[in-house]
Amino acid sequence: MNPTKKLIVICLAFAGVNGCAMQRYGRVPISPSETMARLESRNLQDAGLRVFLEKNLGHPLSSWPLKSWDLRSLTLAAFYFNPEMDIARAQASGAKAVVITAGARPNPTLSLKPGVPSPYLFDLSLSMPIQTAGKRGYQILEAKHLSEAARFGLANTAWQVRSAVRTALVDYLVAVRNEGQMRSQESVLSDRVQLLQERLAVGEISRPELDLARIDLANARLAALNARTQISQDRSLLAGAIGIPVSALDGVKFSWPSFDSPPDPDSLSPQTIQREAVLNRLDVRQGLAVYAAAEASLQLEIARQYPDIQIGPGYTYEEGNSFFTLGLSTTVPIFNRNQGPIAEAEARRKEAAAQFLATQARVIAESETASARYRGAWRELTEAERVLKLHGGKVQLAQQTFKAGESGPLPVNSELLGSAVAANAKLAALSRAQAALGSLEDAVELPLERGDILPLSPESPALKNHAKEKKR
Repeated sequence: MNPTKKLIVICLAFAGVNGCAMQRYGRVPISPSETMARLESRNLQDAGLRVFLEKNLGHPLSSWPLKSWDLRSLTLAAFYFNPEMDIARAQASGAKAVVITAGARPNPTLSLKPGVPSPYLFDLSLSMPIQTAGKRGYQILEAKHLSEAARFGLANTAWQVRSAVRTALVDYLVAVRNEGQMRSQESVLSDRVQLLQERLAVGEISRPELDLARIDLANARLAALNARTQISQDRSLLAGAIGIPVSALDGVKFSWPSFDSPPDPDSLSPQTIQREAVLNRLDVRQGLAVYAAAEASLQLEIARQYPDIQIGPGYTYEEGNSFFTLGLSTTVPIFNRNQGPIAEAEARRKEAAAQFLATQARVIAESETASARYRGAWRELTEAERVLKLHGGKVQLAQQTFKAGESGPLPVNSELLGSAVAANAKLAALSRAQAALGSLEDAVELPLERGDILPLSPESPALKNHAKEKKR
């Protein structure tokens, strides 16, 4: 076989081997009706959810489905179901794939020039690109830092999902208690109207006093109706935060043992809170990764001042003679030295540094504001509890006086009504305290109560792709 044919066969064989490794396109259609059916079929009895919970809780579950769901288990369910998590996981996977792209070596170029019009002219050359000045290393480094930033973005999304679940659960539990208190207050006011009717009948009071009590009773009934509506709304919000239809919460019980006793703010040092916020918040760490990527991008643009090299063998057949050559080519940097891209990369690095500083400043301000808000809300809750206890003592005293025959039932009813109002004030203070605690946790992106999820990080098992569990 002559040299020309040998070289052609070698090149075709090389191309054929690489062709065997080609990937093929696989169509994955989306059907709105099918996706809607899958969404509507989601529930907290899902077998894949059980596997996911056991993996992240670190122990097998003694019973399934769970008898009651707390904030931790509901958060993990949201990590499993919430579509926002799937979007963030896909973005993190895409950023990870960019590392593969950055590390790919450039392919050689095969050039074939048959003789025209003479069949005795033929030219074949193979050009191998060589990247200089460490460009490939800088490309990989930039891609790795961007991938790390995307993983911190995933963890940050997870925290936002957790925050939404916590807010929705707090609102729902408060709404349930509020509805019970409204019904209790309605019952007390109903008894009051009846007692006043009896006193009006014997001429001990005037009608305006009875009318005023009736108005209070009507307002209490309206408040009870509004409370029932609020329960339905907050239940829907909780289901949406988890990523399941509201029907999936039918018959589900919730537990939060420490709900009525949020931690003393004295146990949460402002200095510790600020330090955790500045150093450990996910968006702060994401900003660091973005800055590192901008730095690597600048290094890459500076390296691009030095041109790459094209080197490779060549073969020429002419009038029965064979000629072998070794070619070398490069770009001659005469008109520019990559000044524009370098300036752009420097500007991006400055912007990333400014963004990081702005993030830290915002985090410090948020943590200080949230800490002050929680301290104030906790003091209000403590005072509301003290007032409620005082009313409880007055109710007991009025009941004892009534049993001793020293007073009628109306003073007891008045004290019960005052206690109900104090209970409503205490519940409102508890709601504000829990909301303030949630804002403080958001400021540091760290759970501040025992039994909650561990601090989130890109390495958390809860953030990994769990498509297999979903398919089970």
